[in-house]
Amino acid sequence: MALSQQDIRVAAERLHQAEKSRRQIRQLSQEFPAITIEDAYAIQTAWIEIKRAEGRLVKGHKIGLTSKAMQSALNIDEPDSGVLLDDMFFADGGLVPSDRFIATRVEVELAFIMGKHLSGPDCTLFDVLNATEFVVPALEILDTRIQRVDPETKATRKIFDTIADNAANAGIVLGGRPLRPLDADLRWIGALCYRNGQLEETGLAAGVLNHPATAVAWLANKIAPLGLALEPGQVVLAGSFIRPIETRKGDTVQADYGPYGTVSCYFA
Repeated sequence: MALSQQDIRVAAERLHQAEKSRRQIRQLSQEFPAITIEDAYAIQTAWIEIKRAEGRLVKGHKIGLTSKAMQSALNIDEPDSGVLLDDMFFADGGLVPSDRFIATRVEVELAFIMGKHLSGPDCTLFDVLNATEFVVPALEILDTRIQRVDPETKATRKIFDTIADNAANAGIVLGGRPLRPLDADLRWIGALCYRNGQLEETGLAAGVLNHPATAVAWLANKIAPLGLALEPGQVVLAGSFIRPIETRKGDTVQADYGPYGTVSCYFA
């Protein structure tokens, strides 16, 4: 690791303040050119600890950057992950308070609701399907507490910035019809995503590492060296199969999953 414990703690506190004040901070990759992936996850963990100390509860995990297009754009060869907390969950068809966030975007995903303890290091797609109780349509609300483009250098965010920023997670909406993981070929579940009645994006869940359960297996294996596992009742967002859709106050976003129902929210 290139950063000191002090650097990590201060970066986590700055992210926490950025979220509270809705004022973005400069890219950590600009301030710490030697920052590593391990440093970025250490900052994310320190930030989650600050939130837990304030009373937040861990409810699951999110997986990001699962598509080949996104990975090549950021020059990486694996996904990233973040932590879902209890205050990130919004009701299907409900209001999302725009004034809590800085610059929201929405992605369409499948959420895995774990039924059994699942741990690495040798977790497979089949282990995931066996340990999952339900799969349910979901919207992920993204936000960024770190500047996307540095005003001085014009550099765009790096993977280190995204990971430290809790993989850009801000909220989650679960909806539609829950299904058992073997009741459908998850690769072929698709969604039409509308903003204010206009079709913005379409996609198939196969866009997530060829099968969304592969992403969940990746996560279980990734967190195993930290002594962590996926626990019963936890929600795991497997990764988006559309590009992020920009949203602003007054927007309604709805994802139509066909036979698996719809999931929506309104940015109030």
